[in-house]
Amino acid sequence: MKIVITELNWPIGIERLRERGWEVVYDPDLWHNRVRLKEELALADAVIVRNQTRVDANLLAWSDRLKVVGRLGVGLDNIDLQRTADSGIKVIYGKNANATSVAEYVIAGIFACSRLLKEAASDVKSGKWNRIKYTGTEVFGKTLGLIGLGEIGHRVAARAKALGLHIIGHDPFVSPYDYPVMETGIELASYERVIAESDYISLHIPLTASTRDLIHLETMKSMKNTAILINSARGGIIHEADLNLALEQRIIGGAVLDVLGGEPPAADHPLLMRENCLITPHIAGLTEESQIRTSEMVSNEVASELEGRPSLCRVHVNRTQ
Repeated sequence: MKIVITELNWPIGIERLRERGWEVVYDPDLWHNRVRLKEELALADAVIVRNQTRVDANLLAWSDRLKVVGRLGVGLDNIDLQRTADSGIKVIYGKNANATSVAEYVIAGIFACSRLLKEAASDVKSGKWNRIKYTGTEVFGKTLGLIGLGEIGHRVAARAKALGLHIIGHDPFVSPYDYPVMETGIELASYERVIAESDYISLHIPLTASTRDLIHLETMKSMKNTAILINSARGGIIHEADLNLALEQRIIGGAVLDVLGGEPPAADHPLLMRENCLITPHIAGLTEESQIRTSEMVSNEVASELEGRPSLCRVHVNRTQ
């Protein structure tokens, strides 16, 4: 077997494949060298990617032997799922392996906007002692609105509840008797109510045709002018030009973005200039612990598929032919 890994991967995942005696080609920069990528895939049985590698018609045509695509994460918008299904190629993803890390990122984002510890500490080091300027706000008693109540949204809610936040959420696929509502205490609400009543709004939905630019200027005009918008899901869900205007005009209080429509952003991207916008380099799910789990899981599940054992982490899409 030959496995090609085109992006950053933790050593344990590579070891799990090599200990089977398989050939593993690992180059974290291979994804943007399409010429070499084509050469390596010619005899590949599986390819393991993150979010930069476009698993499209061209890539799939480069190997007659390709049987499995492994995704080091949960987002699947860079993989043509219909084409892989029609080609009989199995797609494996890191099911829930980084959910705890993303949930903790959201909580960190909430605190980063309510208690400006780093800024206050930097101010003190510069010789100042400005207690009024760095008077923060409590998160206790505030409302956290979740758009999407899947695995990550549920874990965010469990942590937020412990902090005393009131949690409301919208998800058309969650019923009143599902676990996030019955056991975690998320109050189901309409999309419009979540937008209007929340002090913090956190997005936990995939990027699809229906969710692209879901959060636009009119949406933000319906938010509290102190609301903080947190996106650890996918770039493209928020209309970035509209967000820039909303931040500039203080239509909303601020934003915490781990994802953008184009990554990395251009040096002159307007959101980089906004004092009330925190942008991180797509690291919400990137902790040492989560990457060990993700790397090992995806390698093991890819191996299972190659050895003829269906994976519990397989993406199911109906074939059209």
